[in-house]
Amino acid sequence: MKIYLVGTPNAGKTTLFNALTHAHARVGNWHGVTVGALEREGAFGDGRAVYVDLPGIYTPQGSSMEEKVTARALRDDPHAPVLFVAECASLPRTLPLFYALCRDRRAAIVLTKRRPFERRGGRADIPAMAKSLGVPILDGESLRGGELARAVACLVQAAPVRDAHTLHGYVPAREGETGAERLLMKGGFALPFFFALLAAAFFLTFAPYAPGDAMKRGVEALFSDLLAGQARRIPSPVARSLIADALLPGLGTVLGFLPQILMLFAFLTLLEESGLLSRLAALTDGAFSRIGLNGRAVFSLAMGFGCTAAAILTTRGLDDRRVQRRTILCLPYISCSAKLPVYLTLSASFFENPFAAVCLLYVLGIAISLLVALLTDNAPRAPFVMELAPLQRPSLQFLAKSLLFQAKQFIIKVATVILAFLLTSWLFSSFDASFHLCGVEESMLAGVCRGIGWLFAPAGMNDWRIAYAALSGLIAKENVAGALAMLCGEFPYGAASAFALCVFVLTCSPCVSAIAAAAHELGWRRALFYALLQTASALGMCYLSYALWRGGALYALPFALPVLLYCLMRKPHEGIPRPRKHHARRVHGQHLRAGFLLPAPPAQGEKRPRQRRARQP
Repeated sequence: MKIYLVGTPNAGKTTLFNALTHAHARVGNWHGVTVGALEREGAFGDGRAVYVDLPGIYTPQGSSMEEKVTARALRDDPHAPVLFVAECASLPRTLPLFYALCRDRRAAIVLTKRRPFERRGGRADIPAMAKSLGVPILDGESLRGGELARAVACLVQAAPVRDAHTLHGYVPAREGETGAERLLMKGGFALPFFFALLAAAFFLTFAPYAPGDAMKRGVEALFSDLLAGQARRIPSPVARSLIADALLPGLGTVLGFLPQILMLFAFLTLLEESGLLSRLAALTDGAFSRIGLNGRAVFSLAMGFGCTAAAILTTRGLDDRRVQRRTILCLPYISCSAKLPVYLTLSASFFENPFAAVCLLYVLGIAISLLVALLTDNAPRAPFVMELAPLQRPSLQFLAKSLLFQAKQFIIKVATVILAFLLTSWLFSSFDASFHLCGVEESMLAGVCRGIGWLFAPAGMNDWRIAYAALSGLIAKENVAGALAMLCGEFPYGAASAFALCVFVLTCSPCVSAIAAAAHELGWRRALFYALLQTASALGMCYLSYALWRGGALYALPFALPVLLYCLMRKPHEGIPRPRKHHARRVHGQHLRAGFLLPAPPAQGEKRPRQRRARQP
């Protein structure tokens, strides 16, 4: 039997799905975490059933891409039972949606987030509510494990939902904003607060002798001092070369950055789970609207700091297909965690302080992504409607589980993709065509790759080893750091070349998993076109970075003038009229009580904002 989990966004559907199926699907305290249907078998009473976690939906018709996925799934399977997941605080508001989606189906309501609801003075008498509505109601917080699976089996005896009924036994919670909620919606306080949090996270992760740097040094010492010293004693020259010269340097370089990667993931998780990320999206919508995006794109761009492929999949939560395409085009320039090992490996060549180097590269990536959004802004902007996630204290247990999952995924990637790459690279760089052990310059790899050494010659690196390492990042960005450690040891060129190579890694096409995710959303033709365009432009930006470092700002003029002229001469498209100056809309409490940000109508006697005249076709 197939059972659908349905409800509004951020109601707790995926958390219930994980509890029923023992899956590890991503959850988060923000709108649009689930963007496609997830299926997995799980317990159902004493038997088994297939649970389907569907994206959040507001109306039966479904206006956004994720809502259409849910509406289509329910329409194609009209008799499958439904678990309707609803927050306690919003149950009266979501009951019309329940009756519209579940009519003539067997259904049960699962209440979530009951504890914060009761702390605000609400009360939910579940037996009385179930009797008045005529459907089974389950407490999603108190039931765990086998109890939950047995309780869900009530769907077998449930009668199909018919007519709407009056809700009894329910006392709503106190509404209104707290002082913290009001403060975090004031740009004068909230934006500096967010930037201070970001600066603190980067300092603790990358600054010399900070916790992240100390843990990185410890892992590197384990591989370079202890394990490498033992490997040098291996009598067989082939085995000694494989372990001491290839595997340990490459794996040690990549695994050494695991503590810092986990620290960045911890910061992102805390930002999401606390509800701060949704407020940042609301506050930055005005700025993003100037480059043709909206506040909801902030979620995907923030996810890009963790994994580009996962961030691309979240763009399905955007309402406008054109905004989705442009967000996917911008995402490769957001530095994901896989680029971090490359930055830190090369930063010692052009900055004494790796903290300043990494900050520079992250800021540069953000600036390039915003510039790409500006240059591709050629269509009207869709209206911005977003649900604010509730402010809450992140669970330490949830944080620990998330970090353990990310660590497991990273180690699996190192043990499969990167280990296979290092073994293949060692084999072809240690043997000649007759499979005799030889030096790197006489190897098969050198013979094949000498023809591409010229690619980075304009950046001061006419070296096939650099070209091979850089292009290996098109498979997985961690390969760049591993290949440099194995083939070069320390980076053999100067500061300008090291910075130029960092810029290439920053701006080139993402890894193959991200390209596959883009193809899933946009089609293979467009995804491959984007990848080729980004890689070609990355070479140009690599040459430009080298020239700027060596020759100054005059070298930038041939590149900067066309971009500047385009920005000045482009015709403004017809956009959504916005209030200006003292008529600018402020975010008041009455617009936030229901959890939505909607444009407020002009007050009586207030002048309406000036509208642009539509262009004649």
